[in-house]
Amino acid sequence: MALNQEQHILDQGLLDGQLVLWHNTFSYIKSMALKSTLDLGIADAIHHQGGKASLPQIVAKATLQPSKISCLRRLMRVLTVCGVFATEHSADGEAVYALTPASRLLVGSVNMVPIMNMLLHPILVSPFSDLGTWFQQELPDPELFKLKHGKTFFELADHDPSYNKLLNDGMASDSRLLMDIAIRECPGVFQGIGSLVDVAGGHGGAAQAIAKAFPDVKCSVLDLDHVVAKAPTGTAVEYIAGDMFESVPPADAVFLKWIMHDWRDADCIKILKNCKKAITAKDVGVKVIIIDMVVGAGPQDLKHKETQVMFDLFIMFINGIERDEQEWKKIIFEAGFSDYKITPILGVRSIIEVYP
Repeated sequence: MALNQEQHILDQGLLDGQLVLWHNTFSYIKSMALKSTLDLGIADAIHHQGGKASLPQIVAKATLQPSKISCLRRLMRVLTVCGVFATEHSADGEAVYALTPASRLLVGSVNMVPIMNMLLHPILVSPFSDLGTWFQQELPDPELFKLKHGKTFFELADHDPSYNKLLNDGMASDSRLLMDIAIRECPGVFQGIGSLVDVAGGHGGAAQAIAKAFPDVKCSVLDLDHVVAKAPTGTAVEYIAGDMFESVPPADAVFLKWIMHDWRDADCIKILKNCKKAITAKDVGVKVIIIDMVVGAGPQDLKHKETQVMFDLFIMFINGIERDEQEWKKIIFEAGFSDYKITPILGVRSIIEVYP
């Protein structure tokens, strides 16, 4: 009996191990289920019905074959287990699917559909099939993206207008959501400064949000010539053509949003040194404001921790890196700054204020 019990424990260990392997193996199915939600317009179909809809109601509005309704039921089962949708039952027992906080981000005028379309596009997903091969090659070249596509991430964007639009739309949608929350939750970060320059700020979505919320702050954007050439006109933001590796225009605050993970330590230190030169014209009230990920900061539940470390692995497709606090501290101090403050208030991302 004791032997049978011992074997039972061993067998359960084997099955638990198998479950871990299967769970990780099939994790990509969740991504593809989410992608199909975007392709079919399922969230929009439910939103059209007031936030709750049965399968026939979804089929009537979404772009799929009515003959696939039984398959749609299985897809919705995955999406409800994953928390993208919720489910309840009507009086006659029919399943009714409802929007959740996650799927509400896929509908409305301000939504995350463009950034989801970007992240789930085959161009960005396919390089990871070569991750094992990439690990066998010496840094820094080729980056994982180039190993798959023959061009770097940015070279392909320069040569493919539709892909470039996919990237710009995706980053803009992420910026809108992120900046709205940052301004509401941490207004003190932007108060008390007279001027701010958004480095590598693209077409100025973040700078425009700051300028609107804080009219007394003179906002500008620094980016490369070809980016500034396509910048919008008639905004409260000034656009400056330049290269952050050469110099940064003077301001009370320099803003770096979601760009530092693109660069290795030596590059980040160079950028930060140029930022320090830009803000030291005044003795007090100056700083660098960084919005980026600090691995290990913020809520300690599994979903937050797993998302942070997975994004760190994801950003390796351009030889990028997400940093923990000690890694941030290293580049901040090596760039000549004296202190910093991390506020982990933006989900998996944080606001880092850096002081000269």
